[in-house]
Amino acid sequence: MSDLAIVAEKLDAVDELAAKRAEFVLDTASDRAADAADVYLDGNSLGALPAVVPGRVEDVVRRQWGELRIRSWEESGWWTAPERIGDRIAPLVGAAPGQIVVGDSTSVNIFKALVGAVRMAGEGRDELLVDASTFPTDGYIAESAARMTGRTLRPVAPADVPGALSERTAAVLLNHVDYRTGRLHDLPGLTAAVREAGAVAVWDLCHSAGALPVGLDEHGVDLAVGCTYKYLNGGPGSPAYLYVRRELQDRFDSPLPGWNSHAEPFGMRSEYEAAPGALRGRVGTPDILSMLALEAALEVWDGVSVEALRAKSLALTDFFLECVAAYVPEDRVACVTPLAHEERGSQIALRCDDAGDVMKRLIERGVVGDFRAPDVLRFGFTPLYVGFADVERAARVLAQTLA
Repeated sequence: MSDLAIVAEKLDAVDELAAKRAEFVLDTASDRAADAADVYLDGNSLGALPAVVPGRVEDVVRRQWGELRIRSWEESGWWTAPERIGDRIAPLVGAAPGQIVVGDSTSVNIFKALVGAVRMAGEGRDELLVDASTFPTDGYIAESAARMTGRTLRPVAPADVPGALSERTAAVLLNHVDYRTGRLHDLPGLTAAVREAGAVAVWDLCHSAGALPVGLDEHGVDLAVGCTYKYLNGGPGSPAYLYVRRELQDRFDSPLPGWNSHAEPFGMRSEYEAAPGALRGRVGTPDILSMLALEAALEVWDGVSVEALRAKSLALTDFFLECVAAYVPEDRVACVTPLAHEERGSQIALRCDDAGDVMKRLIERGVVGDFRAPDVLRFGFTPLYVGFADVERAARVLAQTLA
């Protein structure tokens, strides 16, 4: 064994989260990589399957739907699932109960949040700021929201937001972690600056929730959205969530009022009256199958502290960078993820000239990451099931592949 492989073995032996790996369905062996288990470093795109989910989904389909049928809306708790599951997510993003509702996609929730933010900001504010490096969909939705509300959209680098704020600013949409580079943006500082300017802060948590502390309540975030299929392991296409700070809930005017968010959903009244609290974020009938799969998946978080999660995430990414420096020729890759812990999410992005081809070959050899055009190798480190031996092997196979 190499010296770094020995270090990895020792680190895994004292890892307080190591036992969580057994709660996921992961490869036990792969004939593509010398009978070694696949190293899955793409949980920042799609989390691994928690072992409890298949049985729970079978129960939902066979018993709750197959036997109880429509009775399950009450007897199986289907009707209250959006807010109940929201309360399960709340501790992972630093929110008290009653502020998160689960449902719809991230894109739909961004639209709700942005238009709702503009309406709360008032008529005197005619500009929206959006993270200039944002995930494309966020930008598309922001542009559409600006057109529909008669506002001007201005892309701004997150670090430049404080200087771009003015009495014209209605809302600011920012990503907590940059999806390409893994850069962690200053949520506390930027939120404070936005609120001081009298604007509404909207955060996209897709690449941070389930990977690091967020502190929505602590830092006074107004609105936030996030997906559940990455670090939260909810499954492909699992429903997203919307956070509305408690103090703003009675002012949140959703642009998508549906019967599920009505104060009397079964009153079937022609006039709309919004339900109290976070329920205003609901729209139509919940997607029960994927929602209850998510609820089962969230059980893997029982007994996990976000602080322990963050400590392991930083240790994993530090160790990966150490292994890459030891194994990979210096001129072959360049790290574009910040080295400072306070600026790093839970992924490492390496710039590489032939990144697309390299990632294909890595996957063939059992190291699964992903490629982002034009030249980025992206590796996500999910602390609940990635170990230090995985990290050492990934760096070693990367060096062999590049050679």
